Amino acid sequence: MLQLKRAYLPASNSDGYRILVDRLWPRGKSKETEKIDLWLKEIAPSPELRKWFNHEDTKYPEFQRRYQEELQTGAAKKALETLQEVLAKEENVTLVYGAKNETHNNASVLYDILTK
Repeated sequence: MLQLKRAYLPASNSDGYRILVDRLWPRGKSKETEKIDLWLKEIAPSPELRKWFNHEDTKYPEFQRRYQEELQTGAAKKALETLQEVLAKEENVTLVYGAKNETHNNASVLYDILTK
């Protein structure tokens, strides 16, 4: 089972294997106390794309397209392959993200890719 969860919500046992899919660590959260099993920085959108998107709903369709493009090459592609390997091994996986917008974010794009 694959699910999404904001980093600012408490971890629970039902989360299973928790993967942070952001390039930046969530503000105000401690690396020592957060229950993150894997931090896949490389799977996050490039800084340029993240800044361009700025979590503006109207830009989301174009963000999805550009982000999917980024995931097809280089370190992002390798990180996506790592994520797929984890999904094959773990029963429950939660993609953890820091964005306030719970529907228009990079974790949602990853979820759509991985559940198709």
